[in-house]
Amino acid sequence: MISMIMVLNQKGDIMISRQYRDDVGRAAADSFRINVVAAKETGTEAPVKRIENCSFLYTRHLNMYFVAMTKSNVNPALVIEYLFQLIRILKAYLGEEFDETAMRNNMTLIYELMDETMDFGYPQNCAVDVLRLYINLGTAKEKVETEPSQLTSQITGAIDWRREGIRHKKNEVYIDVLESVNLLLSTTGSVLRNEVTGAVQMNTKLTGMPECKFGLNDKLVIDKEKEDRKPGVEIDDCTFHRCVRLGKFDADRTITFIPPDGEYELMRYRVTDNINLPFRIIPAVQEEPSLTKVSINLKVIANFSDQLFATHVVIKIPVPKNTSKTKIKNSFGRAKYEPEQEAIVWRVKRFAGKAECIINAEVDLMPTTRPKPWTRPPIIVEFQVPMFTASGVHVRFLRVYDKSGYHTNRW
Repeated sequence: MISMIMVLNQKGDIMISRQYRDDVGRAAADSFRINVVAAKETGTEAPVKRIENCSFLYTRHLNMYFVAMTKSNVNPALVIEYLFQLIRILKAYLGEEFDETAMRNNMTLIYELMDETMDFGYPQNCAVDVLRLYINLGTAKEKVETEPSQLTSQITGAIDWRREGIRHKKNEVYIDVLESVNLLLSTTGSVLRNEVTGAVQMNTKLTGMPECKFGLNDKLVIDKEKEDRKPGVEIDDCTFHRCVRLGKFDADRTITFIPPDGEYELMRYRVTDNINLPFRIIPAVQEEPSLTKVSINLKVIANFSDQLFATHVVIKIPVPKNTSKTKIKNSFGRAKYEPEQEAIVWRVKRFAGKAECIINAEVDLMPTTRPKPWTRPPIIVEFQVPMFTASGVHVRFLRVYDKSGYHTNRW
């Protein structure tokens, strides 16, 4: 597994290093400094580098490099995830924008955190809520004192994401389903590729140690129950928060879990079939033979219900790099040419369902000595539509079970 963790500054000097195995030494930092830091590969190459029979896996926070070194055949996703978790833990203790000075002023705390989160190269407990119970330095310190027996169960127990004895005056659960639509159309308007990636965000404020059962309109579950007449959604793949009992999900597709307290992401999913596209975009682009002018006509139609509306709509229409000036006419909203984005950016604060809007633009081009054909990059649309899911995924139920027997009401 992982042999050594290092934190380097932008010059490549070691700030902190923790050795978990003796097969890699600090001298390996020189190889990383020369081949990665000095070569300025960050951001252009993969965050995995093989140098002198040693693998370097790294990520950056501000001007610091967090590097893991190993000589074994490790799972790179596991190592990168550990580095992300380590940065998340340091943010909880040192602040969101912790820098090199904060790191040097809290050496003892950082070494203690590195010892608790990894043992002999194997990642261990990376839950901030549990670490703050017995590492009492930094801003993540809790005022509530915990009994030694409870502390031991938190460290070694299976449920380390939730401590016992949590109490709320009012038991509440908030659920948000957030989706992102990725669409690729041909010049004729036919769909070449479309998919929806979604996330279920939850904010749980429940007393005690409740067990929750969560249900989506998953096609496999609905076909098995044969109760709901509405067709289900075929979910291609999904990932869960570690609180979800994967054994039950594999057996009967039920999502059962003991929720963490506060905000967290319960699951992510991807859908590629039967997607209800929120907008229909009809572009018409004409380039003059003289290559001095481009005419752009764009029509945008909202496909969702007229009871809904989209907010913060941003449509980025690409234009050639040698654009000199533009003349824009749009039905509503604000549109202007932004040279740094090489696009006409059209912003609409509120877009009603079933509405149509049109934008016309005349683009003047500067003459070039060696004219190149315009590649016509894709149009990018950013928007938010509350109470609408392009995939059709929706929450069927959420049931809360607790030993005390308190009742839950739908809001």
